[in-house]
Amino acid sequence: MESSAKKLLIKNASIINEGKRFVGDVLINGAFIEKIGTDLSAPNAHIIEAEGKLLVPGAIDDQVHFREPGLTHKGNIATESRAAVAGGITSFMEMPNTNPQALTQDLLQDKYDIAQRSSLANYSFFMGASNENIEEVLKTNHQDVCGVKVFMGSSTGNMLVDNEQTLTNIFSKCDMLIATHCEDEATIRKNTEEFKAKYGEDIPINCHPLIRSREACYTSSSMAVKLAKKHDTRLHILHISTAEECELFDNSLPLSEKRITAEACVHHLWFDDSYYDSKGTFIKWNPAVKAASDKEAIWNALLSGKIDIVATDHAPHTLEEKQNGYFQAPSGGPLVQHAMVSMLESVSNGRLSYEQMVEKMCHNPAICFQVEKRGFIREGYYADLVLIDPQDNWTVSKENILYKCKWSPFEGTSFSHKIWKTLVNGQAVYENGKIQELGNGMRLRFDRP
Repeated sequence: MESSAKKLLIKNASIINEGKRFVGDVLINGAFIEKIGTDLSAPNAHIIEAEGKLLVPGAIDDQVHFREPGLTHKGNIATESRAAVAGGITSFMEMPNTNPQALTQDLLQDKYDIAQRSSLANYSFFMGASNENIEEVLKTNHQDVCGVKVFMGSSTGNMLVDNEQTLTNIFSKCDMLIATHCEDEATIRKNTEEFKAKYGEDIPINCHPLIRSREACYTSSSMAVKLAKKHDTRLHILHISTAEECELFDNSLPLSEKRITAEACVHHLWFDDSYYDSKGTFIKWNPAVKAASDKEAIWNALLSGKIDIVATDHAPHTLEEKQNGYFQAPSGGPLVQHAMVSMLESVSNGRLSYEQMVEKMCHNPAICFQVEKRGFIREGYYADLVLIDPQDNWTVSKENILYKCKWSPFEGTSFSHKIWKTLVNGQAVYENGKIQELGNGMRLRFDRP
């Protein structure tokens, strides 16, 4: 495609959108969807013949760590956004614990400036909260920043906020969405000392979910919910990892009316503690991957509507870093390239439907964050679209990994679906296994007062 003004016509795709599936055409004019129908035609439009392919909205990942600025040996906005579009993620929301941390409006703007130059996907960045920056937090623009991030658990530098008075101050004064990482630091410290006394520095990796325990998660998450209910805060709790936490959430209201929402991450839906023996520190995340019964409870909560969104918590580290012992190996792993295909594998396995996958990865993030004109295949919306081959088996290997860190916890895993083509703002940025350098993503806007 030579310019964003050229028309594209996707023909005969199996369109999955808003709970329906039908064969149809989509006409794209510049960055926007102009027409959805059957037997569409457009003079001089570039035709994409999509018979046998699935067409879904681009996924919106509400939790990534792309490591820029300051930690770019692990990844950067350019490399990780390219891996994201290869995985069908067309928009991302990135976390503030970079170096420097995004704790002022100027530092937050620096990240937007980097993304404007280098991101192939659409982007937004969370404003970070600390114990001392409430005035900066309250300056955040509701219309062009996705939310405020509060680390109610271990993080880097000065980003741990676990003082109840400080949290009360943030929850009572901030009138935009607050996203929280919930793990109780005092519980984790106590558990760590107990396991150190038993094992010294050589703690086995399968002790990770016992150190960063279900009690640590529930103590913190339940405090966040309590504070949000008291102050009518718009709360979004990230990466739920325990069965107990699932019971904190309600499915009696439509998502657009909920004040408290929750996210599950692909690694907590795919892995459980039986994988530690084979995967080791490569599945070391915070919060930890826990028991199979927790995984089952998270799936049930996701399908029942208690958990609203599937995201990645994409957090790359170098291979050398991850190959260290328990205390030296950092938590986190790269996931954006393989998140959608892992959920599609769950469709193949009968765990959920295509329509539910689209709801949890595309529609619901747009509703939850009030993203403007994205997350759906609708006339007048941005043409963020993904074409999927549902019958192209492939295996994850170092040769096809696009993350800067060049490893994946899914290495050696075979998937039955393959991302065939990804469009961002009407431009095909990924085709047949290759990145197409056709322009940058756009800053996300939010339909909020």
